[in-house]
Amino acid sequence: MASLHDHPPHGLACNLLQPPTLFPSSRLRQATWTKEATVSRPCLRRRRQRLKAIHAKSSSTELPDIVKGLGQLLWGQSLPPGALVGAVRSVWTSAWAVMMKQLAPSDNQGGYQRPQSKFRNRLPSPISSADYGRYHLYVSLTCPWAHRTAIVHSLKGLGDAVPISVTVPGDTGLWEFRPHKDISTEDLQQCTLLPSVDRAHQRRLLKEVYKLRKGGYDGRATVPMLWDSHEREIINNESADIIEILNADFNIFSSEPQLDLSPEHLQRDIEKWNNLIYTSVNNGVYRCGFAQGQGAYDEVIKMLFSTLDILDEHLASSKFLCGEQLTLADIRLFTTLYRFDPVYYVLFKCSKKKLVEYPSLYRYLCQIFQIPGVSATCDLLTIMDGYYKVLFPLNPGGIRPVIPASSESACLLVGSVQKQISLRP
Repeated sequence: MASLHDHPPHGLACNLLQPPTLFPSSRLRQATWTKEATVSRPCLRRRRQRLKAIHAKSSSTELPDIVKGLGQLLWGQSLPPGALVGAVRSVWTSAWAVMMKQLAPSDNQGGYQRPQSKFRNRLPSPISSADYGRYHLYVSLTCPWAHRTAIVHSLKGLGDAVPISVTVPGDTGLWEFRPHKDISTEDLQQCTLLPSVDRAHQRRLLKEVYKLRKGGYDGRATVPMLWDSHEREIINNESADIIEILNADFNIFSSEPQLDLSPEHLQRDIEKWNNLIYTSVNNGVYRCGFAQGQGAYDEVIKMLFSTLDILDEHLASSKFLCGEQLTLADIRLFTTLYRFDPVYYVLFKCSKKKLVEYPSLYRYLCQIFQIPGVSATCDLLTIMDGYYKVLFPLNPGGIRPVIPASSESACLLVGSVQKQISLRP
């Protein structure tokens, strides 16, 4: 997901929220005296007073009721005039385009172009016992790219050898540290895969952590991010690199050092699947959701579902992408599939088919979810809040839909919707 938008168009947002001027006073006088022959002066005076009262209150928290009252005053119970609808639509479309340009940079055809990660370094030296706790991982449970790193961290059993701080997307679009309201500070120190404080610096925003590096930083502050506490430097903020680092470089601290999610003999297959899945699926769903033109959307939606068809056919005869062994390619695919029906199908317009309609892909999703350590990183309510309540240009009302039955943990743990339904009274 990276950063939602690091420099929100505050001026635009403020202007849109200002109460509108109904019409200039000169026009008000003209309209008043034009109707004088048919409307009494006391009636006109009361109407002007009501309009002024509405305008005076329109900066308050009662704005929705004020808007409703204004609408009833102007055109009663009928629909708004076509000209007004057209004007509002024009203003909203223009504002939407500005916000989307900030949120999701696009090409000339309106196709989403994901910004490149800024930091792509590896660990400066081999890990020793003295490095326990030196490297700090920043993640968010909402972001599928960060979710990958949390899963590898969990599967490898790295614990506090590589401490984790968990961010959440704030209303401004910036990643912030906001501990879970119902969990004590003591529990938060133990349950690192809940929204947490910044365990390394006690900062409020991830952007502030980025600025702590030598020389400072004022670019995009994204998750995941691997931080070197000794050197006060960002090692890496590219998820594809970080999962490789966590898989291979911290075995001295790992409770599962024998687990290799990227074995040498499978490197070619892993790379093949990564190349296909990143463009068409991992980034493909975002290219659908952030498309700013019909042509751009039509092109990528075909690519997305064509690739899902290929994957479903392949997994009909293969336990994982590369055979019988779980690899980093599977983890990169899993985090997108886990969000598909509850988020991408609805919010990102990936609506041709639900994942549950792909029998092999859905079985594969359930299978990975049931691997010990994976489900502990999956918090669907937090994920859905992070999309539906924060991506304002895509969901202005901020309403979070109900979790699909096929995406509930109980369903994923038994493996299919049919089995889950049969277990219910």
